Amino acid sequence: MRISSDRITSLRPDEVFVFGSNLAGMHGGGAARLAYERFGAVWGQGVGLQGQSYAIPTMQGGVETIAPYVNDFIDFALRHPHLKFLVTEIGCGIAGFTPAQIALLFARALEVGNIYLPARFLDVLMP
Repeated sequence: MRISSDRITSLRPDEVFVFGSNLAGMHGGGAARLAYERFGAVWGQGVGLQGQSYAIPTMQGGVETIAPYVNDFIDFALRHPHLKFLVTEIGCGIAGFTPAQIALLFARALEVGNIYLPARFLDVLMP
């Protein structure tokens, strides 16, 4: 099973930290702050690859507004098979969603060998 750790503090050169952000790229708290301080997230950039991190916006509305960004991320991972994407529990902190709400957006990621999902997402997707 491809499970991402719930405590990511360092990355190998081929690993990417996938975190929830806001569209304005104000990485002030939670996993976004960690991405900014340790993994190259760019202040003011709220979407996509930046350093060894990948931002998925989660603060702009309901789950349906997050889905297109998750789909873009999965497509990106498919185009970059040499990288290992470690997904955090995006949207489940400051944004206020539950793992059950967000995990369903990642169903297609189960088929992508270089995406590692949080255990609580997998609990929803593979009960």
